[in-house]
Amino acid sequence: MTAGVDVDAVLFDFGGVLAESPFQAFSRYEEEHGLAPGFLRSLNATNHDDNAWARLERNELDFDAFCDAYEAEAAAAGGTLQARQLFAMLVGDIRWEMVEAVRRCRSQFKTGLLTNNFVRPSAGDGQATDLAHVFDLFDVIVASAEVGIRKPDPRFYELACRQLDVRPERAVFLDDLGVNLKPARAMGMVTIKVEDPAVALGELEGVLGMALR
Repeated sequence: MTAGVDVDAVLFDFGGVLAESPFQAFSRYEEEHGLAPGFLRSLNATNHDDNAWARLERNELDFDAFCDAYEAEAAAAGGTLQARQLFAMLVGDIRWEMVEAVRRCRSQFKTGLLTNNFVRPSAGDGQATDLAHVFDLFDVIVASAEVGIRKPDPRFYELACRQLDVRPERAVFLDDLGVNLKPARAMGMVTIKVEDPAVALGELEGVLGMALR
């Protein structure tokens, strides 16, 4: 935890921070379909900047092309998967306690959402409404599928800071992956790794000097 920092903006990841981590869905899929534990994370870490998942998040593949490429990558790695079935499991529950923290942050700071995302098949009406309420809390949303770059590319964080008109050293960034926090920290941001949301909120309260729950 870092205290005594002058902060102008608080930046949040989505999956794994504001919503359940997709890794939980990965684990469920692996268990249900006889894949080795960690197979999907390993698949996404192989050729990590140019694999099917990375290209999907930069919107270089449409969903059908991604499914074909991802299933081929899995087969080459010795596994079998149905990409569409996997993606049906990826809509994690929203962590409303984290959303409340965003709402409170917004009263005093600029807020940004920094997400590696992809163009999904249409969500159900209820889910779409929930997401719209969450997204409305942010001054800036930087989404990889829209900007064509993704975390941990430093340009992603630079773009967010330019759009918010803040210096990196006056921003706090929360993500669940250390690899995504590393470049933000190198730029001067205060970083908080979200493993247990309650612990992360406590750290953020310490940095900001305000109650978030």
